[in-house]
Amino acid sequence: MNKTIVIKKGLSANLKYELNGGAGSDAIHKTPIYAYAVCRLETDKGINGTGLAFTLGTGNELVCKAIDYLVSHIEGREINELMANFGQVSKNMAEDPNFRWLGPHKGVVHLALASVVNACFDLWAKAHEVPLWKLLIELPPETLVNTLDLSYLEEIMTTEEAISILKNQANTKSTRETILETGYRGYDTSIGWFNYSDEKIKENINKAMDQGFTAMKLKVGSQNSQRDIRRAMLVRETAGPAATLMLDANQQWNLPQAIKICRELKQINPYWIEEPTHPDDIAAHVTLANEIQPLKLALGEHVPNKVMFKNFLQSGAMHFNQVDAVRVGGVSEFIAISLMSKKFGVPVVPHVGDMGQIHQHLVLFNHISIGHEAIFLEHIPHLKTYFKFPAKITGGFYEVPQIPGMSTDLKSY
Repeated sequence: MNKTIVIKKGLSANLKYELNGGAGSDAIHKTPIYAYAVCRLETDKGINGTGLAFTLGTGNELVCKAIDYLVSHIEGREINELMANFGQVSKNMAEDPNFRWLGPHKGVVHLALASVVNACFDLWAKAHEVPLWKLLIELPPETLVNTLDLSYLEEIMTTEEAISILKNQANTKSTRETILETGYRGYDTSIGWFNYSDEKIKENINKAMDQGFTAMKLKVGSQNSQRDIRRAMLVRETAGPAATLMLDANQQWNLPQAIKICRELKQINPYWIEEPTHPDDIAAHVTLANEIQPLKLALGEHVPNKVMFKNFLQSGAMHFNQVDAVRVGGVSEFIAISLMSKKFGVPVVPHVGDMGQIHQHLVLFNHISIGHEAIFLEHIPHLKTYFKFPAKITGGFYEVPQIPGMSTDLKSY
């Protein structure tokens, strides 16, 4: 049932969670504090929309301040009327003249936009009383595309072309809906955080494999590259030749370092090298991709907006697109980027951080409605106990969520 729901007020909440024992650590963020900048939309029907952006500590306060300002764009609006032309609404928020100078389309204000946009999509799915993935795959292509802001993409993705992609994929949608029976394959990042000991990594690999995971990721980027090579070999030896292994440098290396170390790391046959150098340096990624082929690059965790994604896709250096719906401007910008990625033939494997809650919905939509290959989705479990309806993994696969909304409701705040 489609309910009429008016947004009365938008509120932010600054939530931080300490991690223990080296969990969450990488080459850049040695002692991370996981944090959510929450946007809560209160309505006249007592149904709330909850949106999230993800940060790593003190800066969370700044995102919350920006959320408190941006919600003025949507307060007083009925959710279905709002979403009927949400592409223009999100554009108006992103282009707000009081904030645009601080970006544009990146940093604190764009993280805040993500939280507000995600709250709108959560509320919209609840108004329809369905989980977000179901709402998205059942929307007519024209209705879905109306939620997108395709400005600055016109030379490669017009409104008409976006609609055409969705309509063409609709012809074979039923063949991909079998994933709703199997669930979506996951991969385990938590086996190999940067600060974990060798013994801890071996223990975690065995646990992950016992739980059904056949793909896993190790954090690299040590000051001494031999540490990375030794630990990568350890993971390969422990997991075995059939396991799918990824390596993540979290932007630690300059280009000469990346070329040298990636060539050495080829010996463990990694599925990808993730964020090998500065996330804005497209030319460096092009050079690196050419120098280390056939080893592939995954990036997008710190790519802030659709224009940068467009340029990376055009460069040919992005082999796996790791767009994150809590870094770009929320679900609507994520979908726009997914459509571009489909056109360029680049698979979307979202960065999760601890946001599998949202992305479990979006990868189902990507596969069923856009026709993206269902590869796998990152799984990080550290904050699952804080959610009312945490993502569930069984036998290494995400179970398909059934609760209305986008699974972002928290137990308390």
